[in-house]
Amino acid sequence: MSNIKLFEDKQVRTVWDAEVEKWYVSIIDVIEALTGTDRPRKYWSDLKTKLKKEGSELSEKIGQLKMQSSDGKFYKTDVADTEQLFRLIQSIPSPKAEPFKLWLAQIASERLDEMQDPELSIDRALQQYLNLGYSENWINQRLKSIEIRKELTDEWKRLGLKEGQQFATLTDIITKSWSGKNTKEYKTLKGLKKENLRDNMTNTELILNMLAEASTKEISQAVNPTSFEESKTIAQQGGTIAGNARKELEAKTGKKVVTELNATIFLENKKKLE
Repeated sequence: MSNIKLFEDKQVRTVWDAEVEKWYVSIIDVIEALTGTDRPRKYWSDLKTKLKKEGSELSEKIGQLKMQSSDGKFYKTDVADTEQLFRLIQSIPSPKAEPFKLWLAQIASERLDEMQDPELSIDRALQQYLNLGYSENWINQRLKSIEIRKELTDEWKRLGLKEGQQFATLTDIITKSWSGKNTKEYKTLKGLKKENLRDNMTNTELILNMLAEASTKEISQAVNPTSFEESKTIAQQGGTIAGNARKELEAKTGKKVVTELNATIFLENKKKLE
């Protein structure tokens, strides 16, 4: 299960492996969060060389998992479990090292709690959005969008489609069909890099995106496609339903639905009005 956690204001990509019950965390994201460097990959490369010279076997035990990049696609990324990260952090001089260790311990504990009571994960997501300054109305839409997205990906899994590239391709088709932009173009418009696109959508954008994904799931269940190509056609059909709604709304209001407005701009404007 892929997820993005927030350490202070930095996004850190994580994957929960249910079989071994471990979090795996992107090392690049950890380095960026701890050091503030704009070249975390170079920092990690240099650190691996240093560790090898010191005789450490830690870097040799680091694994790789596919994680979503800023362009919406999935690439293999060096990851470490929490035990490895605790050791790795010792080699990264940073005043944030101790707070980060506490943060790691907290997310590990929270995950065990959530396995006992799944409603806790929803409650924590709600509180995190509230802490960031989002309105309750927007948060309700966002949480609903997570539910609808999961229903769609469950449908894709049922069909035997592959997480990663195939999921990303279908998502791109849906997004393009309803918004007129693929995921990368949409994020560029909003000035995003690693940030989650849905976290930077307005209420209307979220609603239309949900309509697109819900329509795609419903059509898929009705048609029961037997190939990836058929699923691509269905993704376009589902997205088009929401795309037509967007165009009709824009014609009635004279306003663009898909805009450069992102969470940072919205929350800054909100603070000015307070």
